[in-house]
Amino acid sequence: MELKGKKIGFAITGSFCTFSKVIEQIKELVKSGADIVPIMSFNSFELDTKFGKASDFIQAIEQISGKKIISTIQDAEPIGPSRMTDIMIVAPCSGNTIGKIANGINDTPVTMAVKSHLRNRKSGCTCYFNK
Repeated sequence: MELKGKKIGFAITGSFCTFSKVIEQIKELVKSGADIVPIMSFNSFELDTKFGKASDFIQAIEQISGKKIISTIQDAEPIGPSRMTDIMIVAPCSGNTIGKIANGINDTPVTMAVKSHLRNRKSGCTCYFNK
């Protein structure tokens, strides 16, 4: 698939141990010409863990994407009506987030982003999680 010019929503949830790998994937997408719309769950945006500080991950993602991270439900809601994304990726995707998406619950920036993206009948939504 040609990614040049594609608007890719890249949403990040738990599994903090994989954040460095996810950041590398975002870099690769940008190198391929994709336009990244970064989104983070409340916890991934706010919590420092033994794997790193939230502020460091935020800074890296915003620098790579050239965009401010969507980190509130209110900021995620316009994704669908504004047609901000062609593809939505959730990686890593926590089991909690997968369960919420499967049951139509949208109470975080990531679940709202997915719901809003799918509202446009776009099928490109993929969730990746650590086993």
